[in-house]
Amino acid sequence: MVSPVSKGTILYVEDNPDNRLLVRRVLLSEDYSLLEATDAMDALNVLKTTRPDLILMDINMPDMDGYTLTAKIKSLPGFERIPILAVTANVMRGDKEKTLEAGCDGYIQKPLDIEQLTREIEKFLSRRTNA
Repeated sequence: MVSPVSKGTILYVEDNPDNRLLVRRVLLSEDYSLLEATDAMDALNVLKTTRPDLILMDINMPDMDGYTLTAKIKSLPGFERIPILAVTANVMRGDKEKTLEAGCDGYIQKPLDIEQLTREIEKFLSRRTNA
């Protein structure tokens, strides 16, 4: 689902199809190119052939959680500086800090606030162009 003119390529790692559909609609309407992965192995396979500008990472996934996957991605050569934003329903005290300690660069809680989602994405992608 790559649009001809894109504000950036985003990989969304999410096992819930309803969440993927919502984010897909929002990001495509905002002129982002979107790659999707349903689990950690799927995400790692996508990253073998693509280097996205930003990754949206679900934390609670089967097989490998988003904390572990984030650490794995950040350890890959060339992927250390790609911003990873946790998208999670984990909103208890300490959860935000745990995502940041795992290597995530930002934290967006579910249920998603669409305006916050696009603001956070724009904030991190503008750092890329202003760096």
